[in-house]
Amino acid sequence: GKQGLRILDHIYIYIHTRQMPPRNDKEIVNNNITMNAIGNGNEIGKGNEQHNNENENDMTNYDNDEDSMNNNISVPIRLRRSISAPPLRNIKETKRRRVLDQHYVIDKENRVLMPGMPIQDDDLARDLHDFFNLIFLVPIVVLNCMNWNWDRFLGGKSDLKDAWTGEYFEVFFNTTIVYFVLDLLWVCIIPKCVKSPSTIIQHHIAAIFYLMIPLFVPKIRWMMGFAMSVEVNTWFLIARRVFNKQGFSPWTIDLPYLFSVKVKMISILFYITWILTRCIAYPYMLVRLYDEFHRHSKQVKTRLNLMGCAICLHAVFCFLNAKWTFALIGSKWRQYKLGERSKIDKGL
Repeated sequence: GKQGLRILDHIYIYIHTRQMPPRNDKEIVNNNITMNAIGNGNEIGKGNEQHNNENENDMTNYDNDEDSMNNNISVPIRLRRSISAPPLRNIKETKRRRVLDQHYVIDKENRVLMPGMPIQDDDLARDLHDFFNLIFLVPIVVLNCMNWNWDRFLGGKSDLKDAWTGEYFEVFFNTTIVYFVLDLLWVCIIPKCVKSPSTIIQHHIAAIFYLMIPLFVPKIRWMMGFAMSVEVNTWFLIARRVFNKQGFSPWTIDLPYLFSVKVKMISILFYITWILTRCIAYPYMLVRLYDEFHRHSKQVKTRLNLMGCAICLHAVFCFLNAKWTFALIGSKWRQYKLGERSKIDKGL
């Protein structure tokens, strides 16, 4: 019985020292614990042999071995991380880049807009994706224009709904859906072609669902054409990056003439279309969607309908447009408050 108790005590101490966990992910147990535990295990075997040969000294050897075991146990101490341990996650490096930082030069310390554009290094995946968008967006914009009666649209005497002819809606709809599906698959397969793949994927999935609603509610198809006018601004957004990889400010004086005109025109049209589509057309369309939602709800005798989904999705797009617009205005305002107006190019 005494021999069995002695062996069980040694096994308990051996297991306890081998499996003692660190107190947290930054504290590890001293390597001597393992070595001491192995050494103590060897002493257990030797003690067993000695006990079989000398039964008369059983209690004395047990006490001496127990004291020796207690003296050899090392206490866990705080040490630096092992070289083989996985590195701690760097929050600053993994933080998602803001959309404003992707298209403008921002002073990281003061969040102030600086002259010029971000310099675009050679990147085949990004360049191919940009050219795909520049080429594919052209027929979408053209087909959209072909579905409007521009005399009524620009005349201002009739409602926008009456200016929509929808003569080429089917071709326009199919081309738009194909574009979003192809671009979605492209980003999923080659995520490095964009700087924020998760944002693009979420946007395209929401856009595809959003564009399916006019297919089932024909009376709001004119709203699809009105909403897709934002792709004009998207084209100029991508063109700013593609045709000015050096990151020059559009208003730099000593640029080559043709290059200067091209960069200036793209920059001017980008801001004009940004204001007209994202800041004016989209909020206006949200109001019209709300009115159509009430009319449609009375017809179907329920408020749980597709028009409600359209309002929610369009409100999300309006929120994103407002967020990006205020971020741009906020950077200019901080620059003005810091008194560095002379260092910042107004043409941005």
